[in-house]
Amino acid sequence: MSVGQSSSGGTGRVVGALERIGRRAVSGVEELGYASALFAEGLYWLVAGRLQRQPVRVGHVVQQAMEVGVLAVPIVSVLAFTIGVMLAIQGIHTLETFGAESQVTTGIALSVVREFGPLITGILVAGRSGSALAARIGTMRISQEIDALKVIGIAPVRFLVTPPLLAMLVMVPLLAFWADCVALLGGGLFVSVDLGMSLAAYGDRVIEAIALDDLLHGLGKAAIFGLLIALIGVVNGASVTGGAEGVGRATTRAVVQSISAIVITDMIFVFALTR
Repeated sequence: MSVGQSSSGGTGRVVGALERIGRRAVSGVEELGYASALFAEGLYWLVAGRLQRQPVRVGHVVQQAMEVGVLAVPIVSVLAFTIGVMLAIQGIHTLETFGAESQVTTGIALSVVREFGPLITGILVAGRSGSALAARIGTMRISQEIDALKVIGIAPVRFLVTPPLLAMLVMVPLLAFWADCVALLGGGLFVSVDLGMSLAAYGDRVIEAIALDDLLHGLGKAAIFGLLIALIGVVNGASVTGGAEGVGRATTRAVVQSISAIVITDMIFVFALTR
């Protein structure tokens, strides 16, 4: 192979790589714009649906809230309790070096309320409800049920997007609050056994350590996580192509994107509010 041919081949590979990066960037911007349009239209139907004689059905919202929140309470409780115990174990082990084991309550309280409660809740809801939402909408798309809704005069966004969006915005913060309580209980039980501190004393120290801003910080992040999970699930479900295999790909992609968005958003949130 001549020098000219080798150089041409290398240039072609670079151009191809840049083209793929550019296409993915454009696709990402398109998905972001689509998600923003869905959010705006979902809010429109929530506010003006009754005027258009297509109100958002309370029954649909309650059903979604049950699936997103109530049915997720057992698994959230188990993992939150485990995280509380792990934080207590690691905190006591670390603070033993400085002889300050009794200060572990402050670390547990702030870590759970500001970070771990909302984060573990968001990840669980993304894997459980975000994937189900993407699969349901993807299945409806390939079976042309969404087109059928349009034909009979039902707005698909009002019927398919607004109920889960509203349910996520309400239930994910509530689940995060429940996770906070269970994780603090788990940490308190271990602290009481390992350090001999009573649960009453532990509870008093936790209340002293947590301010209202700390609680609102965590619940605000949980609400944003719920919004991201709903929009990412809908966008991936609506873009399904290729039958059942496409539904599987969209479901996996929705979970990966949701968890990535949650972690990145959490990082940005913490950076912005702790400067």
